[in-house]
Amino acid sequence: MQIRRPTICRPWARLCWIWLLNTTGIGGYVSLPRDFLTPQPGVMTARATLVTRQDLDHTGRRVSRVHTLRSQAPLILRPTQPKEPEPQVLRAASVARVSLVSGAAGPLGGDDFELNIRVGTGSTLLLNEISSTLLLPGARGGQSSMRINIAVEDDATFVWMAEPVIAAHGCRHEHTINIELAASARLFMRDALQFGRHKEQPGNLLQTLRVKRDGEPLFSQQQQIGPDAVGWCSCAVLGKHKCMGTVLVVDPQWCAIQPETNVFAVDAALLPLEGPAVMISALAAETWTLRKHLEHGINLLGERWSVAASESARDDQDAGCYRHKPDPAIPSSDTIRQGNDYEYTN
Repeated sequence: MQIRRPTICRPWARLCWIWLLNTTGIGGYVSLPRDFLTPQPGVMTARATLVTRQDLDHTGRRVSRVHTLRSQAPLILRPTQPKEPEPQVLRAASVARVSLVSGAAGPLGGDDFELNIRVGTGSTLLLNEISSTLLLPGARGGQSSMRINIAVEDDATFVWMAEPVIAAHGCRHEHTINIELAASARLFMRDALQFGRHKEQPGNLLQTLRVKRDGEPLFSQQQQIGPDAVGWCSCAVLGKHKCMGTVLVVDPQWCAIQPETNVFAVDAALLPLEGPAVMISALAAETWTLRKHLEHGINLLGERWSVAASESARDDQDAGCYRHKPDPAIPSSDTIRQGNDYEYTN
């Protein structure tokens, strides 16, 4: 059983501000609402931060290290080992690997989460997710929100292996992803949505994805599903399918030659974008088939991005072909722990 931590209420601070405004006359007369001193049970606000940078290990090799790792339940960030086939990084020992773990149920109705990520110059970050994200209405209902802000600096690589987001019946959620890429940055992002659980109609989900490269818009997409969205289950959008998946890849090496358009399945296609980027989009009745479609599309991008190359690297590593052992993702530093908040800084 997972226990949710209520938001801390500080009514005395708000009372001081109201007294100051009323006595100075700056804000006029401020009245107290009836529920002023009543905290909202079950509503949670969480902020998490992840920063990586390039460093040198004891042998002089360039490695990526986690510089800042701050978690707040339920957004728990933990350094981990390889979890699945890794496009681009190919299980390299010099990569910083972090997994996002759910420390509590959520987001529920009224929750407000935010995750900020910065991949420093020359570093490589692989972000995994341990489990799917289940969006629930909660006891109070209301709209929940999740904002993910990502900045990838010069010659840096960010690989994000996200797990599906499941929009359960009755939820109202807004999911926003903002990505800022430098001109020489690389990006691999896998995203999947599941509309409702088994034999269940989905709730309302609004997902917005914006990607900028070198300050210019590269990709912008907004999807809305659920009872409030018009025509979301029509043949022009989902039809009979229950899952939708996208892989977005940005590689500066494609400035000259991009992969060509490839409709490799009835419900899946690889589409080049303006700029050195491609999008793989697929629909499926269940997440297993969706994952297979996306993996097939990834393999069409070449050896550096393919899942098959990552599997080969795993076999070599298991056979002992790697001379260097992975360095710890987090260097020696003090650890601060307060309740459910964890912070590592170097």
